[in-house]
Amino acid sequence: MLTNEEVAQTIINQFGESVRDFDDPYNLLTFSTTRENIIPLITYLKDHTTYQVSFLTDITAIHYPDSPGKEFCVVYHLHSLINNFRLRIKVYLTAEDIHIPTATTLYASANWMERETFDLFGVIFDGHPDLRRILNMEEMDYHPMRKEYPLEDSTREDKIDALFGR
Repeated sequence: MLTNEEVAQTIINQFGESVRDFDDPYNLLTFSTTRENIIPLITYLKDHTTYQVSFLTDITAIHYPDSPGKEFCVVYHLHSLINNFRLRIKVYLTAEDIHIPTATTLYASANWMERETFDLFGVIFDGHPDLRRILNMEEMDYHPMRKEYPLEDSTREDKIDALFGR
C-alpha cells in the first residue's frame, strides 16, 4: 500500500525544489508546483510503473484577490485507480499572467474541465484544442467565479434589512 510520505519523497527526489508545500489533509497528498513543471509532473505520475495515476478527477481554480503574486490557483485532483491513491496538485498564478499548459495531451477529460475553468475563472490553458466558454454566453466579458463583485446587489429595493434580521 502506498503512503503519502513515500509518494512525496519520490516526487521530491524527481522534481527537487520545483515541488513544495507538502501536506496531507484528510489523507489527501497535497503539494504545489510551478506552471513549467505541471505537465512533466503529471506525466511522471501517470507513466510511473508503481503509481499509475491514470485518472484525472478534476481541474478547477480558486481566486485569492488579496494574495499578491498568487491571485489564482489552478488545482488538479488525480487518482491512481490501481492503488486507490489520490493527490492534489496546486499551481499558483499571478493575475497579470494566468496562462498554464493544457493537460488535454495527457487526459482527454481535461478538455471540458479546462473549458469550465476558463469560463468561470478566466484561466487560459495554452495549447487547448478548443478553449471557449462552456457554461456561459460567449458575449460575457467577465468570469463569474472571480471574487471581483459584491455578494449582494446594493440597488435592490425589495430587500428590507428588517425582513432578514439585520
